[in-house]
Amino acid sequence: MIPIPLALGAALLFAAGSALQQRAARTEAGSLVALARRPVWLAGLAADGLGYVGQAAALAVGRLAVVQPVLASSLVFAVFLQGRRVRRVELLAALCVAGGLAAFLVLADPVGGRDDASVAAWCVAFGAALLACLAARGGGAVRLGCATGVLFGLSAALTKAVVERLDEGVLHALLDWHVVALVIVGWASMELSQRSLRAGALGPAVASQMALDALTSVAIGVLAFGERLHTSAAGFAFALLGLAAMVAGLAVLAAAPEGPAAPTDQAAPTTPAAAAGPAASTTPAAPTGHAAHTTPAAHADPAASASSAVRGAAAP
Repeated sequence: MIPIPLALGAALLFAAGSALQQRAARTEAGSLVALARRPVWLAGLAADGLGYVGQAAALAVGRLAVVQPVLASSLVFAVFLQGRRVRRVELLAALCVAGGLAAFLVLADPVGGRDDASVAAWCVAFGAALLACLAARGGGAVRLGCATGVLFGLSAALTKAVVERLDEGVLHALLDWHVVALVIVGWASMELSQRSLRAGALGPAVASQMALDALTSVAIGVLAFGERLHTSAAGFAFALLGLAAMVAGLAVLAAAPEGPAAPTDQAAPTTPAAAAGPAASTTPAAPTGHAAHTTPAAHADPAASASSAVRGAAAP
């Protein structure tokens, strides 16, 4: 049971990092250098770093099929940290996420597993991720978000393989090919996450990222790392229904309105582009556990690049 509290702690830290960095970005419209002078923004970045440490620790002692779905709860925490009144539909969605996640963990009950996948399994995983990225080319928010989620799940698997090698020495772990692959996949996931959130509405983009992250992690855990789901056919079906309920709740929470806008946003002149919707003039948080602080606006927020770099490698 230790991995679940660690993953929940990591999810809470990711959500706190989202809230703190968004608060700083709203009151400081300057560059990344300007944001780095803000203690609140630095505190958010530190929360992200601690969240990744918590995620890595959870993966070291737990299973992919458990840790990554639990990290999806970061969006639930983020809703309650936005500094506004939580709507009834959001409370129901949060209960749906919690209930669906609990149903999956209890019914599926993942056990077993290896410290690393075989070379053949890694080749299949990388090939599937590449196909997902190619299929997302020229796509909208959902297609790009699905590809991002696949990369997040792959990054989590690589993180698990890296931390399992720490027993053989830090230098041995850092010189391993998994670290190089983790950096590359983390960077690619950060880029795709940015594109996904710029391509359309925030809700579908974030929900698709988190859903495919959880599903990909479960698939890699079972097929590549040898983790087993102890359940009957009926129990497995109900476990999948639990995952579906969690994804539905995440979709509602991802589409929730953000907190109070900054005064500068209120004073901004109205243009045809701005009239298209709130996303044209605001920077909603995207605490996905992996790719927070990206924005659906036409350009990347300075805070987005730094925080996404942390979580892109983390894949929560």
